[in-house]
Amino acid sequence: MSAARPPAGTDVPHQRPVEDELTQAVLDSFRDTEDPRLRELMRSLVRHLHAFIRDVRLTEDEWQQAVAFLTAVGRSTTDRRQEFVLLSDVLGASMQTINVNHETVDDATEATVVGPFFVEGAPEIPLGGDLAGGAPGEPCWVEGTVTDTAGNPVPGARLDVWEADEDGLYDVQYGPDRTAARAHLFTDDHGHYAFWGLTPTPYPVPHDGPVGALLARTGRSPLRASHLHVKATAAGLRTVITHIFVEGDRLLSQDAVFGVKDSLVKKFDRQPPGTPTPDGRLLPDRSWTRVRFDIVLRHA
Repeated sequence: MSAARPPAGTDVPHQRPVEDELTQAVLDSFRDTEDPRLRELMRSLVRHLHAFIRDVRLTEDEWQQAVAFLTAVGRSTTDRRQEFVLLSDVLGASMQTINVNHETVDDATEATVVGPFFVEGAPEIPLGGDLAGGAPGEPCWVEGTVTDTAGNPVPGARLDVWEADEDGLYDVQYGPDRTAARAHLFTDDHGHYAFWGLTPTPYPVPHDGPVGALLARTGRSPLRASHLHVKATAAGLRTVITHIFVEGDRLLSQDAVFGVKDSLVKKFDRQPPGTPTPDGRLLPDRSWTRVRFDIVLRHA
């Protein structure tokens, strides 16, 4: 009969030399890696991975389950759904990478996760245009300015915007032929922008795959706090991918991908039906909201 497996965190003195020897052998195997950064990454990965295995005293069955899980994640990934990005998101790895690479300085707009549903080639709309494209939801007027950290307006900045509809779905989740609630536009000579979108509502991250099963088994909700995505790009300035979150949303402290930052939470003012809109749009029979979101870009 084999001995009982020691609990997680237990040091096993008689095994320590064998385990240390293996870890060192793997580290040494990267000694001749020509790229110093690749060598650093691989050696650090090995140290942390081996430390995790030893810390929890990982069983062979658990290792096989982990391999099967990652295999399922790979099989669920397509050109329109990135299950590995979703896994990174729900583990906080995406946000931690963003935190490491986007320091909060000079009042620049804070970055957050890109998410699994960004698609290149969104259609262009004019200033004041409507990106909804027929997607269901309450109309929302979004406006603001793009400036650098010195307060100078940034004309011609490109803003890519995408969001889920009121049913909690992005256009790519409907199929390959649908483009809605997704567009890009450019700031005017004064760095100003404006467009019609949809009032953000909470929605679940895709939870019909292996990542969703992981969330369910660990007692976590798949819901994201209400938001819309913005990617701001301008020559000579650092690109930022960010969100606009809705003030008062109950999920701000429970966002499934840990993407909420206080500076990105804005007030969406609801207007009753018939209230005049900034651009003269007629909405006599329905409410709408408006929000201001000023974007500040750092110099590259």
